[in-house]
Amino acid sequence: MSKFYVTTPIYYVNDRPHIGHAYTTVLADVLARYHRSLGDDTFFLTGTDEHGQKVEKAAAKRGMDNLAHCDETVVRFQELWKKLGITNDRFIRTTQDFHVKVVQQVLQNLFDRGEIYKAEYTGWYCVGDERFFTEKDLVDGKCPECGREVQAIKESNYFFRMSKYQDWLIDYIKTHPDFILPAFRANETLGFLKKPLNDLCISRPKSRLAWGIELPFDKDYVCYVWFDALLNYVSGVGYLQDDKTFARWWPATCELIGKDILTTHSVYWPTMLKAMDLPMPKTIFAHGWWLTGNAKMSKSLGNVVNPMDMIAKCGVDAFRYFLLAEMSPGNDANFSEETFTARYNSDLANDLGNLLSRVNKLTIRATGGAVPCAGALEDCDKEFLAEIESASATMRTSLGEMKLDQGINAVLSAVRAGNRYLEKCAPWALAKEGKTERLHTVLHTAAEVLRRVAVLLSPVMPEKMAALGEAMGIHADELGAISALDTPFDWSNRTMKEIEPLFPRIVEEKKEEAPAKKEKKAEKTIPEMPLITIEDFSRVVLKTAKIVSAEAIPDAEKLLKLQLDLGGESRQIVAGIAKSYAPETLIGKTIVVVANLQKAVLRGVESEGMLLAAKHGKELKLVTVDGEIPAGCRIG
Repeated sequence: MSKFYVTTPIYYVNDRPHIGHAYTTVLADVLARYHRSLGDDTFFLTGTDEHGQKVEKAAAKRGMDNLAHCDETVVRFQELWKKLGITNDRFIRTTQDFHVKVVQQVLQNLFDRGEIYKAEYTGWYCVGDERFFTEKDLVDGKCPECGREVQAIKESNYFFRMSKYQDWLIDYIKTHPDFILPAFRANETLGFLKKPLNDLCISRPKSRLAWGIELPFDKDYVCYVWFDALLNYVSGVGYLQDDKTFARWWPATCELIGKDILTTHSVYWPTMLKAMDLPMPKTIFAHGWWLTGNAKMSKSLGNVVNPMDMIAKCGVDAFRYFLLAEMSPGNDANFSEETFTARYNSDLANDLGNLLSRVNKLTIRATGGAVPCAGALEDCDKEFLAEIESASATMRTSLGEMKLDQGINAVLSAVRAGNRYLEKCAPWALAKEGKTERLHTVLHTAAEVLRRVAVLLSPVMPEKMAALGEAMGIHADELGAISALDTPFDWSNRTMKEIEPLFPRIVEEKKEEAPAKKEKKAEKTIPEMPLITIEDFSRVVLKTAKIVSAEAIPDAEKLLKLQLDLGGESRQIVAGIAKSYAPETLIGKTIVVVANLQKAVLRGVESEGMLLAAKHGKELKLVTVDGEIPAGCRIG
């Protein structure tokens, strides 16, 4: 039996949870559910970070005791996780006695071994990030992480000898390609480590901050909140409390984080573990941000999405589905109600809900609801079954590669193939013509594919897939094991039941528009081309790239997936050139690409840039360079 231990960051209790918190926790939950369904020994840890200056300020603003504020605020997270169907095995709070004792034991041990020392420190402090920065770290005199104002502070503090592990950490990252994912995040960390690494200030004087875990070797100081918080990943599974439990779960399989806390997890945390003589987690995975209109959500901008609002509008499972299907882990994704509604109506109402409704009604009409036995399979039946088998394989692969959106997209492709299958086989016509055996084969095949869809999507939408199974006479317990998809299913005595639409369409209210005034037809004019400055142009990085391989993307007649060489750097891009170029004709061409374009996902495939092409009418030609030139050369 394989082991799977997944964690989320622990969340600050200075405010209510938002869509970013919900996404990370739903992602961890779906991973945990999938691994349980594969038969893996699974543990899922989440919780709250309850110490530090931000929490102290939030409590003071409300005129409350610190712990009373935490006790009240933590309930918002616990209630939301319950509402979202989160199946965590433990919810840890850093104010709990067992965690406090572990933190103090670790601090004392490191202090006794000389890994922690006291020194005077002068630097710049950001309250928002609760971190110190040197003068050279600042950007325009402000915090390099959040852009807030910083405070000049000079005081005595305790420091962890993080710098002594810099060379070790660089080597470890380079020799363990799965340690920090996606790979470009590992490159970010290595870039950070090119500068000399400072020792880490791990204390705050009580005269400035009283709300924290007291240092066991100096009662005038409390522990730095990040040093305290990171230890939850080991204290939550028995470290220094239960050796057997700790040995069972540590090291973690996957620590999920947002990209904004990459440095703390990919630099602070591994050096702490090294000093503690503990093994590293297998993978630290940094996902992207949810944006609105290409801007990060923040309270100051007033664009934060409250998960409770979306759940009230569309239901828990549809919200979970959108989060997992819309964001490719590692990349940013845009949220808008329009985007949500479009995906809900397309994927869930039109495709999946429609397929279930058709199969359900046709079976009830033909057999009274009894799922019939299949006769001899024809090519179209085999092709349809092959679609869901391929989707199952893709889902398993996507789990290992942390590309769940691609697995979900593959399952929905099989669902769309199901609707095409019914159109092609026309069971309603078979019933009218009295071709009973063929009718039964089509209905059985469609029911079997729907069953497998329910199994594959159950970790994402547990309640809705349970309802889908019930509509086909299948108990929810029979949808839990992906590993069982490899064995035949007993369809005897299964009876379809009439149900309400699984995913009722969302109909947006149309806004009344004022009658348009009649205007004289304007003469056609050539639009004025907006001018840009040289500074605008300098932001676009154009480079030469050599095409290494090219292939078509299934169900996307215009798109090709290209693997490029940018002078020692490999890139993958998706380009809409399939109608102008056959894949095999592109190999070896040197083209021009925009190298600093934000990543995107097209038809479930990640694209890291854009090629340049010229278009005249229907004719499209790639932009190339005059003569031989190496890949990776800057253009401009």
